[in-house]
Amino acid sequence: MKYRLDRKGNQISVLGYGCMRFSRSGGRIDLDKAEKELMFAIENGINYFDTAYIYGGSEAALGEILSRNNIREKIYLATKLPHYLIRSVAGVEKTFNEQLKRLKTDYLDYYLMHMLNDAVTWEKLAESGITDWLEEKLAGGQIRQIGFSYHGNSESFSRLLDAYDWDFCQIQYNYLDENSQAGVRGLKYAAEKGIPVIVMCPLRGGRLVDQLPQKAVDLILNDTKNRTATGLAFDWLWNQPEVTCVLSGMNSMEMVTENIKNAANAKALAFDDYDYDLIDNIRREIMHSTKVVCTGCGYCMPCPKGVDIPLAFYSYNMLYSNKTGIKREYMQSTALRKQQSSISQCNDCGKCEKVCPKPCPSAPN
Repeated sequence: MKYRLDRKGNQISVLGYGCMRFSRSGGRIDLDKAEKELMFAIENGINYFDTAYIYGGSEAALGEILSRNNIREKIYLATKLPHYLIRSVAGVEKTFNEQLKRLKTDYLDYYLMHMLNDAVTWEKLAESGITDWLEEKLAGGQIRQIGFSYHGNSESFSRLLDAYDWDFCQIQYNYLDENSQAGVRGLKYAAEKGIPVIVMCPLRGGRLVDQLPQKAVDLILNDTKNRTATGLAFDWLWNQPEVTCVLSGMNSMEMVTENIKNAANAKALAFDDYDYDLIDNIRREIMHSTKVVCTGCGYCMPCPKGVDIPLAFYSYNMLYSNKTGIKREYMQSTALRKQQSSISQCNDCGKCEKVCPKPCPSAPN
């Protein structure tokens, strides 16, 4: 396993364990199966484990596994506060204590504001007194580092990074999202500020593995470096030194084994022209199969009505390609913001059409 440093000098495994997708049996988490997979991951060097309050049963299952095996001190534990469900600092305290109880621990290594998608939302939370609460928990050692997970655009991401002295952040990022959501601009801005970045959705919910168009599949099969679709997607991320840890929602021993094997070869700044060309060609084939050619360059932003235009096109393309969960994801990225950004706010003013670089240089011909 390879490791990269967080803001406080801790060595974090480049591969993190996302605990949202534990296998279920009869509607309940299969604890014994999850335990075998998780323990194998720990034995092979994975030390960053990510869960959240709203991941049904995940916190409790993870806490039970850690307690059974007496390994809490051997790993770094991250979970998230559902601020969108809470109306007061008293509610925050109650939820936090419930999380500690579920996880069978008296402290959290990493605590995230879950789906914090704009600075305005954070300002409202700060006005409610949450910053004082966080500082109290930091001083008392119940929380070691403060961060947030994000599903907005790169402009809002930068403003949010500037709004508080964050220890880390978590973004959706992969070679298909290079210019959407926080994107590469957000990644590099975080690095400039010395803020480690945890990456989620490295395979775009499976789209970069089992939902690729056939021509993209053929490109990977003919890769002279013999990488799988999964391995190539992870390598693209690890090639970027600004990426601290890549989360994978693993729920089979095969997935754990393959990802650990890939992580053993994780290197920063290792890509050559061949690698970049391969990714570009794969991305181009994916774009050929989409409904609206939009690379998320952001030239159309800001919209006078507040619409997140790149997100709207991206979500439409995913819906068109039958991507499961995209409606929920779109709601997370729009409805959970203080400043609404839904496509329903569009009034056909045409401003975006005038500034769109058509044809886009990186779009397929």
